[in-house]
Amino acid sequence: MIPLVDLKASYLPQKTEIDKAIKNVIDNSAFIGGEIVTQFEKNFAKFCEIKRAIGCSNGSSALHLALMALGIGKGDEVITVPNTFFATTEAISHVGGRIKFVDVEEDTALIDIDKLEKSISPRTKAVIVVNLFGQIPDMQWIKEITEEKNILLIEDSAQAHGSKWMGRQPGYYSDIATYSFFPAKVLGAFGDGGCVTTNNDEFAERIRLLANHGRKSKYEHTIEGYNYRLDTIQAAILNVKLKNLRSNIITRRFNAAWYNSYLHYNHIEENLFAESSYYMYVIKVPKNRQEFISYLQKNGISAGIHYPIPLHLQPAYRGLHNGDFPIAEKLAKEVVSIPIYPELSIEQLDYIVEVVNVFYNKSNS
Repeated sequence: MIPLVDLKASYLPQKTEIDKAIKNVIDNSAFIGGEIVTQFEKNFAKFCEIKRAIGCSNGSSALHLALMALGIGKGDEVITVPNTFFATTEAISHVGGRIKFVDVEEDTALIDIDKLEKSISPRTKAVIVVNLFGQIPDMQWIKEITEEKNILLIEDSAQAHGSKWMGRQPGYYSDIATYSFFPAKVLGAFGDGGCVTTNNDEFAERIRLLANHGRKSKYEHTIEGYNYRLDTIQAAILNVKLKNLRSNIITRRFNAAWYNSYLHYNHIEENLFAESSYYMYVIKVPKNRQEFISYLQKNGISAGIHYPIPLHLQPAYRGLHNGDFPIAEKLAKEVVSIPIYPELSIEQLDYIVEVVNVFYNKSNS
């Protein structure tokens, strides 16, 4: 079976170095904070070409920290998209904000910038742009809109480690970018982990305080905060895996180019001036999607759906009515993620293409 994500295959090339890094943490009983976490933050900031990086417990806490650092609070309207993971909007609710959805573009599955501009109201305080599947929208245009309206801008980059718009990574055009290091991500830990990046020193210092009980020293707490720290063992693992991140992204892009060349199905497109890290490669299967997924499984290929229920249709948001989002709903019925991870062989890529195209030809004959 070719898995959708192969965590063991990603571990084996760096096994010796990862095992050594874990052992070092255990041998020194350095489980919370310390130089290893600090070093990872410096390394990740350097990789992202950004001034500050603050490690935290997961991608959800990263979003929560970002909104709190920007002062988003009760009644403040925050615009985002409905085709994302639930954590994006949970964070808005956790600070007392009001969720406002904007539909997406069909080709890219990213926020429709024209609709974003039209949806801004006097109550709008922030926009969360979701860099879905590793794809990035026109961040320069979005920044121009938010700056003109004096609106804060966050990038939910849980799926976009190393992705770029016009050569710039998340956090360059926005006030803050947030990341998840969930094991399946482009840069994944061996458990939960996250990070917040920014070029703003004031935001960075507030995030650091909020993530660690509001303290600057062990028993001095300047504000109330949270226990949102990044575990040292996870930081040690991430420090090792970060060394191969750029080469892994290059391979993911090679695999995506292979699919682009040979698959018959339409796929989620990359913007002209963007460079996706391809967390997922997503095709559109408008007919017989479940039959297609079952067919892949019978032929030894795993597949997934990200995400089958748009957020505005989730039971938790049954009372939230602020418009219709037909493109997000259409994509939710069509998208299928297929394997894209860097350890895939050419033979496996060829096999996936062959199996997918056979189904396509049968469905469209």
